[in-house]
Amino acid sequence: MCVASGQGQAGEGSELARAWARVRANLRLSAGARLFDQWLAPIELVDGDDIADVRLTLPSAFMTTWVKSHYADRLFHEFRAVLPEVRSVAIETVRRSPVVEVIAAPSSEAPVPVVATEHAAPASSTAANEAAGTIERPALDARLTFDRFVVDGSNMVAFNAARALAQPGPVRFSPLFLHGGTGQGKTHLMNAIAHAFLASHPQARVMLMSAERFMFEFVAAMRARDTFAFKARLRACDLLLIDDLQFIAGKDATQEEFFHTVNEIMAAGKRLVIAADRAPQALEGVETRIVGRLGAGLVADIRPSSLDLRRAVLERRMVDLPDIAVPAEVIDLLATRITSSIRELEGALTRVTAYAMLTGETVDLAFAQATLGDMLRGAQRRVTIDEIQKAVSEHFELKPLDLISARRARAVARPRQIAMYLAKRLTTRSLPEIGRKFGGRDHSTVIHAVRRIEELRDSDRDVDGAVRVLLGRLEG
Repeated sequence: MCVASGQGQAGEGSELARAWARVRANLRLSAGARLFDQWLAPIELVDGDDIADVRLTLPSAFMTTWVKSHYADRLFHEFRAVLPEVRSVAIETVRRSPVVEVIAAPSSEAPVPVVATEHAAPASSTAANEAAGTIERPALDARLTFDRFVVDGSNMVAFNAARALAQPGPVRFSPLFLHGGTGQGKTHLMNAIAHAFLASHPQARVMLMSAERFMFEFVAAMRARDTFAFKARLRACDLLLIDDLQFIAGKDATQEEFFHTVNEIMAAGKRLVIAADRAPQALEGVETRIVGRLGAGLVADIRPSSLDLRRAVLERRMVDLPDIAVPAEVIDLLATRITSSIRELEGALTRVTAYAMLTGETVDLAFAQATLGDMLRGAQRRVTIDEIQKAVSEHFELKPLDLISARRARAVARPRQIAMYLAKRLTTRSLPEIGRKFGGRDHSTVIHAVRRIEELRDSDRDVDGAVRVLLGRLEG
């Protein structure tokens, strides 16, 4: 018996392992990259001789409970669709093979390697760690480093800011607030910061967690009447990184604790990195005082990726796949059609190459199109400028003719700028072409409109909200 990991490195030749690879690929498409990476990617298959009774394992009881309550039936039906002889799918909590994590001590001694365990560690072990002044940090993704991050104009400021914060010496700014759409590289940069900081500060206390995890652990500490240990654990960090801040919106008690944690970290001159899907001022349901604290540091955005960047990402990813030949026409297909998320783009390449390995087929354009199927069809729709003008005029209760008129009243000018911004983002039209569609305006007017809306999305909640609604309507 062996355990087949998420990458299928163990037992990948068995019928059950091949079925598991297909089930994972289907789940990733249906659940979405964010949910899959957080909850479903850690699932491992126990690959045995009996394919009728499938066993899946997770590294913690908390994750096991969540997957059972949300995906038990789905996992069973996915396996049955691939292997009709499957009778049951069991989801269990099993400790992994020993994995060394860094336990950073405040003394001058070298970091002490320990074996990673579930959260319910024996009391004696917990007490020993507390007595030694140690603190655990989550295992970082070894692939997510600065040298593997592909840079262009859309993410250069965020990349340079992240690298500067990780460097040794006095803290030049804190917090660093990274914001951008899903799958554009925020989590990659946060992992890279942690890797680089630990390389130069091997004794440092570093913690990377999602805002959802922050909230879960804080609520658990309150129920256990042990918030002191939770607070001490976070505030002792030399580098604290919290991802997906938008998920604490409306959670008053969590926001209160988060505010005090931010204050303590900043007052101590330590490093703090926060990431969210929008700028601080656009975070709805987040207290004003928190927004003010986060805005006091450096705010860096990651804009939607360009075609050249998407190509470069795929070419960089191909370095990790030396045994699979992917022709340039397939790279161009993926980079051109999958535009919403770098993570989804990498997932598409992984799916194509994994299917080629499992089937023994050669990767070509027809194979990629057949393998990706719905993913490519979903990205196939092209939005037109006429559709954008119609949607914007309806949203702002204007006439379509107003957007191409010479009127400069703010009630017309701002929606016109938003429409130009959406035309630049959602269509392949050139700047002069967009200008002509808006009453024969010069391309410099379009550039000004795009830049102005980008600035306002960071500071004006109403403008950002309108853009989000329109994007959802047009892309949906």
